[in-house]
Amino acid sequence: MFQRFRRTRLNPHLRALVRETHVRADDFIYPLFVRPGEGIKNEIASMPGVYQMSIDEAVKECETLKALGIYAIILFGIPETKDSVGSDALCDHGIIATAVRAIKRAHPEMFVVTDLCFCEYTDHGHCGIIDHVHHTVDNDATLKISAQQAIVHAKAGADLIAPSGMMDGIITTLREALDAGGYENLPIMSYSTKFSSGYYGPFRDVAESVPSFGDRSTYQMDPANRREAVNESISDEAQGADILMVKPALAYLDVLRDIREATRLPLAAYNVSGEYAMLKLAGKHGLIDYDRVVMETMVGFKRAGADIIISYHAKEIAAML
Repeated sequence: MFQRFRRTRLNPHLRALVRETHVRADDFIYPLFVRPGEGIKNEIASMPGVYQMSIDEAVKECETLKALGIYAIILFGIPETKDSVGSDALCDHGIIATAVRAIKRAHPEMFVVTDLCFCEYTDHGHCGIIDHVHHTVDNDATLKISAQQAIVHAKAGADLIAPSGMMDGIITTLREALDAGGYENLPIMSYSTKFSSGYYGPFRDVAESVPSFGDRSTYQMDPANRREAVNESISDEAQGADILMVKPALAYLDVLRDIREATRLPLAAYNVSGEYAMLKLAGKHGLIDYDRVVMETMVGFKRAGADIIISYHAKEIAAML
């Protein structure tokens, strides 16, 4: 006698009762890109529905998000002036610090995550101070200014700090700096397994962070390396990370599952700009049932082991639920 799997599929209510994986609005963190000025809301051609916003518009956007049941955002900044060390990111009156204060003042219940990096703030587009001898980022020099940036974010009122630069030792450095500054209860979400990926292209349009030379393969991970990917996340857990992350998500579900099985920490999947843009384009041309494929993709992230999803689709998904 063969197993009758279809018995639990024939009735829609029973299908719902036995469903193993669920997607909820509070699974999501929505990215916001802020820049100086007022009344600015510039749509990005490569990412329909995603905008560069002035801070006043970002504050309004938070009202929309709350109405959809989304209470977590991650902030990226586009400063007015860039320089070799990303000075705007180290300033209490820089774009991110100013945005955090404005959003928390208007929406104290909003959970504000800050991306901690330098690629948006440097004139060369790399994630820290340049080692001109080796033509890459100077790891230890960048750790020092990363600690300064973390204190700026903490003082402004960030609820969670997410360092994305992939510097070795970044979690230890930030944890020590935050603890010494009196922010021992401020958690860190590590970009613990972040690949040097071609899926980031549209993000560099919206964040205006294309490197002026080379690429980021000397500090971001080789997409071919699975065991190293797990080791990166386990190392960050040992350094004191509170949440781990895999970025990108769609082409790395095997890595997401490997890390899920190797740790008990909360795990985030970053559904990146290229993944978003592909589905948008396919939907625009009628090649897929857009809503269905978007939801199926999110279920895939959750099924692979993600507790948290950072996604540009978050508003659309919340409206579907």
